[in-house]
Amino acid sequence: MYATLIALAALWGAATGLLVPRAAHRLSVEPDRRWRTSCPAGHGYAEGARGWLGPAHCTSCPAPPGPGTPRTAAAPAITAAACAALAAATGYRPELAVWLLLAPFTVLLAAVDRRVHRLPDQVTLPLAAAAPLLLGGAALLPRSAGSWPLSLLGAAALGGAYLVLFLVNPHGMGFGDVKLALSLGAALGWYGWGILFLGAFAGFALGAAYGFGLIALRRATRKSAIPFGPFMIGGALLGVLLGALANS
Repeated sequence: MYATLIALAALWGAATGLLVPRAAHRLSVEPDRRWRTSCPAGHGYAEGARGWLGPAHCTSCPAPPGPGTPRTAAAPAITAAACAALAAATGYRPELAVWLLLAPFTVLLAAVDRRVHRLPDQVTLPLAAAAPLLLGGAALLPRSAGSWPLSLLGAAALGGAYLVLFLVNPHGMGFGDVKLALSLGAALGWYGWGILFLGAFAGFALGAAYGFGLIALRRATRKSAIPFGPFMIGGALLGVLLGALANS
């Protein structure tokens, strides 16, 4: 039965991952610019949800993306792998539905941040509200393995910690990271303070390893900016996986 659950979660991840590239392309703009209204080839997107979901190139494009097009083919594979791992660790618990719902949005944020070093409010703010609300619903169901009060405290604690880091060094920490920390703190806090600290530390460790790797390869200097959102999300994923396994 676990194999079926993992397979279904992977299919969900792959399907939702296919919807990420268009939104990632549209949101990958500088803070003072409106989101994009056309595909990389210049064709206008449809109005409503259809204009946000699917591949970056629209159906009017005669050829597949060229070398200059943002790379989005990895999104379905990444989302599928993350969802499968979450299902394997969490099992048949109600919070799994929350993790599967949040996963595509975190992949979207990671994709945008990687391209333009920005975490758009259109995603971070709804996610900050949705994560604790969904976990509150999961806490009411049988067999849930976390704590909703700790989830709320985790959101406040991690968001507050990132806010302090932003105020101390606004050039080294973006305010988008502060907003993202709210939803990630809620997810990590669900499994307790230990998992919250572990997931937060893992994010910094992954970011530091990436930065030092770039310096070692002479592709960056100590003053170079790196997108930190993907590492925050990766650290949170590791924390949630360990928390789920510890409560299995």
